[in-house]
Amino acid sequence: METIRGKMSLDLDLIGLNDRLANFSRVLLDLGTGDGRYVRHLAERNPRWFVIGVDSCRENLRKHSRAKLPNALFVIANAQELPRELNGLVSHITINFPWGSLLESLLTGDSKLMCGLEAISHENASIELHLNSGALTDAGMVLETGAKKIYDNLLQAGWRMNEPGWMESRLLRSLPTTWAKRLAFGREPQAVALSGTIK
Repeated sequence: METIRGKMSLDLDLIGLNDRLANFSRVLLDLGTGDGRYVRHLAERNPRWFVIGVDSCRENLRKHSRAKLPNALFVIANAQELPRELNGLVSHITINFPWGSLLESLLTGDSKLMCGLEAISHENASIELHLNSGALTDAGMVLETGAKKIYDNLLQAGWRMNEPGWMESRLLRSLPTTWAKRLAFGREPQAVALSGTIK
């Protein structure tokens, strides 16, 4: 699979990945990681976790992927075609403020995305999503309707989901992503959190 560090593109096979993962207690994956700030933050503050950021846009990742953290990895891949090298490895998945094709796949229950999430999940894996009204409005839906649709699609795909919950400005400010900060200091921040575990 293709990985990135700064401007360098590097190929990492399963053997190399397993070598990187040795001695880490948890593997977290941030799907649609954007600029990678969230991954870098988690990796720096949790040295026993191995944190993987996945995004299809390499340009956005160049800044934060430069950090030479032994427990962080940035992978270039589409959400609908997750690398097989990740299968069965991930204990926690995050999807923070998706938009574009990732949001569309969540809203439609795209089988490639849903099967990919299941494939990469370790036994008893958990998932956490944060959705914002702006992205859903662009997709033609109000926040509550979009969140419920994604909730239903994840249930159908085999996840045990908790009821959606509203995110206040305080929670948004505490979430270390670039988008969360923008939303938190907006006029009327509107966001919803979803969470669950694999059956």
